Amino acid sequence: MTSQQHPDEPATDVGGGLVRLRLDVQYDGTAFHGWARQPALRTVQAELEQALATVLRRPVDLTVAGRTDAGVHATGQVVHCDVPVELWEQQQAKLVRRLRGVLPSDVAVRSVVEAHPDFDARFSALARHYVYRLTDDPAGPPPLRRSDTVAWPRRLDAAAMDLAAGLLLGENDFAAYCKRREGATTVRTLLRLTVARQREDDGSEIVRVDASADAFCHSMVRSLVGGLIAVGEGRRPVDWPAALLSRAERASEVPVAPAHGLALVAVDYPPDAELGARTQVTRARRGG
Repeated sequence: MTSQQHPDEPATDVGGGLVRLRLDVQYDGTAFHGWARQPALRTVQAELEQALATVLRRPVDLTVAGRTDAGVHATGQVVHCDVPVELWEQQQAKLVRRLRGVLPSDVAVRSVVEAHPDFDARFSALARHYVYRLTDDPAGPPPLRRSDTVAWPRRLDAAAMDLAAGLLLGENDFAAYCKRREGATTVRTLLRLTVARQREDDGSEIVRVDASADAFCHSMVRSLVGGLIAVGEGRRPVDWPAALLSRAERASEVPVAPAHGLALVAVDYPPDAELGARTQVTRARRGG
């Protein structure tokens, strides 16, 4: 069985001796210029591909579930790649440990498993889940959380933010909250957007935003958080973020929240038998 091939990912030909691997990855995005490799800049993709090439002694191209921006973290990132079956059989028992030995300390591969031939980290995904953390505590975030929690200088009304968030749910054109990319749609299905004030185990208090969607366009989560913050500060009414959905282009009055408060925490996939169908539907919807 051969998966449908696409120019932005390696071809999978199980009959020809290749196996598709799924890698579950975590990283602290502080010192990275985002996921996608860029000339002369440090990126997660470049570090991980270099580590895999060092261990496997062959070039490896990765396809990612979600391309995170500069400064954004991940605890549940998913990628896939294709390698020869013989190489996988030689390395599978020790690959995670060997990658730990060559990766920098701000990237970790938590697991590597053989995936179904139709698995596509990007196009097979049903949903991506993000968490945004900020605190309006006068003391700021605890020192051990300073890299993933934004210190906000003004008190926030989390209840008002949550009401505004609920009005954004469903399938909408989120052009007002996205940096448009040529040929890409800005229609997304927002499955969850909640805001809650919560007490951490260390005694600190944060305002946590949980966002889930079939996919997010460029800068969408941080823009949604920025719009909700405007409500939380009392500068905008509760219905203002939803009213912007009528816009056909990016709303300049929506602030983009700082990158380091955001983390990709999970990606959902269907059962193996439904992977191929899901991939075809997503390619058609996203324009391939």
